[in-house]
Amino acid sequence: MLQRFGQVAVLFALLLVEVALIPLAGAMIMLSFALGMVFFFPWQARLVRRAAEQHRRLLRAWTGVEIEAPYLPEPPPPVPMADGLYRVDRTLYKSPRMPAWNDRFKWLLTDPATWRDTLWLTLDPIVKIGLLPLFVLLPARGLRLYALTVRLLLGATSASRLAVQITHLRQVRNLAADSQAAEMRRIERDLHDGTQARLVAIGMTLGAVEQLIDDNPAAAKALLAKTRDASAETLTELRTVIRGIHPPVLAERGLADAVRALAMDSPLRVKVDVELPHRLEPPVEAAAYFAISELLANAARHSGAESVAIDISVNGAALRVTVSDDGMGGAVPAKGSGLTGIERRLAAFDGVLALHSPPGGPTTVTLDIPHVLPEQADQAKLPPRKAATIAVLYGTAWCPIFPQGLVTAVFKAFHIDERSWFLALYLPEPLQWPVIVANIALGTLMYIAAMRIRLVHNRSLVLGRVGGLGSC
Repeated sequence: MLQRFGQVAVLFALLLVEVALIPLAGAMIMLSFALGMVFFFPWQARLVRRAAEQHRRLLRAWTGVEIEAPYLPEPPPPVPMADGLYRVDRTLYKSPRMPAWNDRFKWLLTDPATWRDTLWLTLDPIVKIGLLPLFVLLPARGLRLYALTVRLLLGATSASRLAVQITHLRQVRNLAADSQAAEMRRIERDLHDGTQARLVAIGMTLGAVEQLIDDNPAAAKALLAKTRDASAETLTELRTVIRGIHPPVLAERGLADAVRALAMDSPLRVKVDVELPHRLEPPVEAAAYFAISELLANAARHSGAESVAIDISVNGAALRVTVSDDGMGGAVPAKGSGLTGIERRLAAFDGVLALHSPPGGPTTVTLDIPHVLPEQADQAKLPPRKAATIAVLYGTAWCPIFPQGLVTAVFKAFHIDERSWFLALYLPEPLQWPVIVANIALGTLMYIAAMRIRLVHNRSLVLGRVGGLGSC
């Protein structure tokens, strides 16, 4: 309880900062748009965003209510044209400083979250003072209710989430295009330096055989034998290139057998454990396969390892791959390394790579690719009865909390002679405050009940899945 009162005290200490910030922010907006001193506007936006983010962080830590940042993605850095100049509309700049400032100003100005932050800064002192009775009587409930009200103004919207997703997809698309281009360059290089050179040599040898076949049949036969060996080596190289594009065993038999084939070809002792409920989509299988292939190659070339353990399993709706070796460790995902290429390949599927490689070893690399199991990736859908109950609770809980609770408490505390439809004010004097507090508690409990129904349903579904996996 004392901890909760301390948190409430911190909120009201921040209220003093907000009261000082409101006129400052207003003055900076006036100077920016009334007097043309636009350089004040980014400062104002950053100050208000910092105060908003402080509230998000504190409320997330105190109440567990997640308040996503609603801001649109920042604009990318300016890109110079072919002549090295930077263009903004019809103006050219030698330095990227002004184009970057212009892009940032437009971003802040056109982002609805900038103005929502300003609205929150104006209304937040009123909300905190209005919730003061609840903060005093039930600080934990008051903090949670305050966090929910703050989320209305400072939380992410569907538009901001969509903008973030579009930016992320654009980055993923660029990474995928870069990876594909790099792969095509590698294949072209392998064909040019290996297979093409061998085919040219075979052609030249056959030309020599053609000249020698009449005058020196023995030499011609010897050259034909060399040509036969060279054609066999060329065929082997072509098969290697084909496996590098998409191994037939992966297409025909899936990730598990393809990784086992990799293990058989590796010079190291490789142990493979696979627990997959069914085959994954071909692009996901290919990404996981080539990542494992790269990690095996790194272990064989650079780590000094003697054995490698590969574990492929399911983590909820995600595919998890763990590759461990007993080498010297010290691996670093430096620019241009194989690990960087793996990260690029996984980024197309929102996958991540985690590396643990202390000096002296061992090295463990964990790959997670989320949402690749369709039947487990779906969100827990509520039954109609539970969904209707949650809708009713959320739709009616505001009534006892605000008009019949907080507003009535303000009328009662300040002796405002207006009863209107505030039911508690029609009761005898000794019963009015208990009924007001009971109304606030009732509405808060309704919100908590709605959230608890969802949490309990999700928890039971997760436990059921875990139990199902454990019985397989």
